[in-house]
Amino acid sequence: MRRTVDNPLDGAAVDRLMRRAVEATSNTYPHPNPRVGAIVISPDGAVRQVGAHERPGMPHAERLALAGLENTDGDSMVVTLEPCNHHGRTPPCTDAIIEAGISRVYVGMVDPDERVRGRGIATLQAAGVEVVETGLSDIVESNDRGYYHHRRTGRPFVTLKLATTIDGQIAALDGTSRWITSSEARQDAHQLRASHDAIVVGAGTVRTDNPELTVRTEGWDGPQPIPVIFKGTQDLPTDAQLLRREPIVMEPDTGNAVSVKKAITNLGTEGITSVLVEGGAQIAHSFIEADAVDELVVYLGAKMAGGVGLPAISGAFTSIGDARRLTFTDVERVGPDIKITARIERNT
Repeated sequence: MRRTVDNPLDGAAVDRLMRRAVEATSNTYPHPNPRVGAIVISPDGAVRQVGAHERPGMPHAERLALAGLENTDGDSMVVTLEPCNHHGRTPPCTDAIIEAGISRVYVGMVDPDERVRGRGIATLQAAGVEVVETGLSDIVESNDRGYYHHRRTGRPFVTLKLATTIDGQIAALDGTSRWITSSEARQDAHQLRASHDAIVVGAGTVRTDNPELTVRTEGWDGPQPIPVIFKGTQDLPTDAQLLRREPIVMEPDTGNAVSVKKAITNLGTEGITSVLVEGGAQIAHSFIEADAVDELVVYLGAKMAGGVGLPAISGAFTSIGDARRLTFTDVERVGPDIKITARIERNT
């Protein structure tokens, strides 16, 4: 018979342990699977072991947290996401929890995927495991917005990144733009790349800048984001660096333009949970016009253009009524520059 735990964790302890479980996932890259952290807790409240799902196909967090432990009957577990109850590339985590004799599981968030939602919890409860839904979903979701957005909508979470002078220019009329922002801001932008599954640029950026679109930070050993090129009617340069990285090339649907909405849907179907849009004023305009931007990140370089060169976003601004309202969610100094993170008010 499963041993009952008589001393449940209080709210402050659950909050602290859930944050620790989330922190354990900070260097994990399991997409298209979710980031999950788990902690096994002894009946006296001591942490016995922490686990995190690191890469697709590798053991899940719950099994890693239990690995090698003895006498876990009556222990508790804190886990960021509802334990899985299905056979995939790894066996169900619910089986491991039940077999280990865990008495109580504190769940940070119920899985939003309708195919599996609630099934892991139901299986644990049927086996006599007490399940506590902690109400800490905000902590969990903020650590893996791409996964949760993708599972709810079928589309990746889209971040539009801009780097401009204080007066909104991304380059001079002669095309020069190195460097509008500082080395500190550029390193921060590489970390932004690292947090996304894919990076989108237009064909114009490929021709003009010939970018690599890789994460280049010291000690980086995670996966490189998938390059995505929005291609026009012209062929891409055969010597483009991105072509060596097997990019996803989006062809025009009608006329000369790629349908942003259709492209985003297709990327979601491929299991891409988050997209960073980097390339060009026209691409930025297309994504905003399509109402496809979930978050805006702007690096304001400590420079003033003092005139009109190449603006960050193309298109005409004909009336103040056309302006989109923003909600600033974070403002910080990065070296001499300013980084602004914001949500764009949706049209619909």
